This record gives sequence, C-alpha cells and structure tokens, in this order.
Amino acid sequence: MDVFDQQMKIITELGYKFYNPKKFLEEFDRPKKEKKILITIDDGFKSFYNEAWPYLKKNQIPFILFVSTEPVGKNGYMTWDEIKEIANSNIGFIGHHSHTHKYLIDMSNSEFIKDIKISTKIFKEKLGYVPQIFSYPFGEYSLFMKNYISENFKVAFGQHSGVIDINKDRFELPRFPINEKYGELGRFKSLINYFPLEYKSLEPQEKKIEKNDNPPSLVVEFFNEQQNINNINCYSNDGGNWKKSNLIFKKNKLIINFEDKFLPRRGRINCSLYDNGKWRWFGTQFVVKKN
Repeated sequence: MDVFDQQMKIITELGYKFYNPKKFLEEFDRPKKEKKILITIDDGFKSFYNEAWPYLKKNQIPFILFVSTEPVGKNGYMTWDEIKEIANSNIGFIGHHSHTHKYLIDMSNSEFIKDIKISTKIFKEKLGYVPQIFSYPFGEYSLFMKNYISENFKVAFGQHSGVIDINKDRFELPRFPINEKYGELGRFKSLINYFPLEYKSLEPQEKKIEKNDNPPSLVVEFFNEQQNINNINCYSNDGGNWKKSNLIFKKNKLIINFEDKFLPRRGRINCSLYDNGKWRWFGTQFVVKKN
C-alpha cells in the first residue's frame, strides 16, 4: 500500500486526472485533448477489498474491478455483497472477467461461449445488469473470441502494454501491468508519461499462433501524418529471450520478421519511438499453445 500510495501521488503530481470508467465508455470515440489515467484491477481478491478499496474510496479515485463469477465468495476472494458495495459507489465500476478465469483460449469455441454465458447470467442475477467492459483472462484471446466479445460488450482489455488512443481496436485495448514485479516507481513514472504510438492497422489479426504459423510476420501500417517512423525500436521475446527486432520499413509500413519461434505461452513485442520530445509506445501479444 505504501508503493500504491506513491504511485497515485505521482499521477496527481504530474497533473494527470483519473478517468471515470463511465466517461471512458461515453467518450471513447471522441478525440481527446488531454491524457487521463484509467485504473483497472483484475480478479476481485479479498486483499483488494481490505487494503485498496478503503484508500480509493477515501481519495475518490475511480476504477474498474474485473470480476470472474466462479471464485466469488471463496477463500481469498470478495463476496457478492462486497462487490455490490463497490458497484453502488460513485467511483467503482464492475467489469466482466469470465466465469472460471481459466485459460479460455484452451477451450473449444463452444466451451468458451458457455463460460461467458454462465457468468453473464450470474451477473444479471447478482447485480441486476451485465457489465459492458470485458477483460480477457491472462490477456489471451483468439480472433474468434475477440469477434464474439465485440458482439456482446462495448470494449475489452488485453494485457499487452501500451497507451489507448482513438485508433486502437476497442476490443483489444492495451494496459500497462503494475504489480510487485513491474511496479517500481522509476518505471511507473516513465510509463505514466508515455504517449500513444498510433497506427492504422496491425496484422495478423489472429493473435493465437498455431504450429505452422510460428513465428508470424508482424506488419504495422502507420498513418501518413506520423513522423520519425524510422526512429522506432522494437523488442520481442521470440526464442525465449528478449532482443532487439530487425525492422523493415516500406513507406508507412513496419515489417518485423522474427528470427525464432515464440515459445509457449505468450509472445510479446514492444515498440517505442522518440518523437519530437515525446516517447511513444505500443505493444502486442501472441498466444502460443503447447504442441
């Protein structure tokens, strides 16, 4: 909590405002004149309710709490009464995080849909409504899963790093992970100051890698207005170790041909650009199933 307190103070000291999730949904398609910080918390652990909730309530910091319905009330998890308390506040916003919180991408398509439908039914019974913001467990999704979520929710978050802008796919939104491993204050202050690295399209759309398409070729098409594209640096963990990627530029397109196969369970790519005094960033993630 001492570190969390310092992180929240860094945000306010740098002059940033916290984004209310309701406003985030309402304003998503509108151009933004200022950067705001959206706080999200996954899983609904009891420790969040005991430790962070009183702090957030006292300081009136808005946030999204992503809840998986199956663990609710079990040892180490919040109860429905506690979740309702947050949902009924003016700062807590409940998000949909599946039923089981298992590796949904390992399920068949029908099993995945069944899991989502079960949790949707429980949310309706317990809260009286179905949350319209979704978070993929472990940040893992296939194109089929993303398409299904897009038909049933307003936005969805992954776990690849980056800054949200109006051009990002609203059903694979990035988030920076902040935890014991990645919560160091120096890093935190740096990423809070990042700007989005906007792009027009990213291929392949399928983020689930099969044996015959590992490694994939990543193609990022930028807008013509984006300057200094040749200054981009990208790093990837193909082969199991992080290394600088070899980049090919064709006008406003960036092509990355990875040297090695991505290892199970996740392939990650992060790119940064120093652009006229601003650091811009985007990341993407592939899911690699074991053979």
